[in-house]
Amino acid sequence: MSTLSFNLRAAPTIALDLSALIPSKLAGLSLGDIARLPLGAGADDPAAGDVFDIAGTPGDTIVISGGSPLLDYVGAGLDGGTILVGGAVGAYAGRGMKAGKIEIAGDTGAYLASTATGGLVHVKGSAGDFLGGTRPGDRFGMLGGMVLVEGSVGQRAGERMRRGVVIARGKFGPAAGSRMVGGTLWTEAGFGPRPGPLLRRGTLIGPSVDEVLPTFADCGRIDPVILAILSRYVAGVLGRLAPKALPPMVRKLAGDQATIGKGEILLTA
Repeated sequence: MSTLSFNLRAAPTIALDLSALIPSKLAGLSLGDIARLPLGAGADDPAAGDVFDIAGTPGDTIVISGGSPLLDYVGAGLDGGTILVGGAVGAYAGRGMKAGKIEIAGDTGAYLASTATGGLVHVKGSAGDFLGGTRPGDRFGMLGGMVLVEGSVGQRAGERMRRGVVIARGKFGPAAGSRMVGGTLWTEAGFGPRPGPLLRRGTLIGPSVDEVLPTFADCGRIDPVILAILSRYVAGVLGRLAPKALPPMVRKLAGDQATIGKGEILLTA
C-alpha cells in the first residue's frame, strides 16, 4: 500500500479547497505535478506545494498531517482509498464522496458528507451544522454511506437527507432531521430541542429529546424488527467502533404531522 503525505507547513490564513487531493485524482502524477495543483479556483490561490511539504508515492492512502478549520472540501468526491487527517478540517469534508474512508482526528466544519452516496467518515472530534445536509442548490443532502462522530453534532443535521446512517456518541443540536426524507440519525446521548421539523420519512434514534414538536404523535412502545437488523448492519461496517446494539423495545413518536408524517423518533430509554 502506497502512502502520500501532506505536511501542513503553517496554519493557513485563507480557506483552501482540498478536493483535488484524493487518490484517484493523484494517481500517476509526479510529486512536482502534485505540488503545482491549485487549492482553489482563484488566480491568487496557493498551490499544494506552497502549503504542504509533500512526500511519498501516490496510491490508496493520503495522510494530511496537521489541521485547520480553513481546510475545506477534504475528501470531497472520494471514490476509493483512505484519507487520514491529523487535526481539524473546515466545511464540506466528504461532500459527494462515493466510496472509501475519511478519518479526521479533530473537529469538522459545516456540511460534512453532504450529497455523499457511499463510504465511511469517522470524526474523532465534533461536527458542525448541517451534517449530511443540503446547501443552496442541492435537491437532497446525504444519499448514502455512513458517518460516525465521536463528539457532538451541530444544528439541522440530516437536512433533506435521503439515505445513509449518521451516528453520534454525543448530542445532536437543534432541529436534527429537518425536512429529512429518508435515512437514519442515531445518537447515544440524545437530541437537542425540536428534532424532525417537516420530517417526511426517516428515523431518528436516541435516548431522549430536549423538546418534542407538538406535531409528533406518541405511539407508545413498539418492538420493530428493523432495529436488530440496523444494529447488525452498523456492527458489520464499524466493527469495534459500533455503538451498543439497540434495545428490542422503544417508544415511537410519529411525525412530522405538519407534512406526510411518515417519519419517526424512536426513544431508547
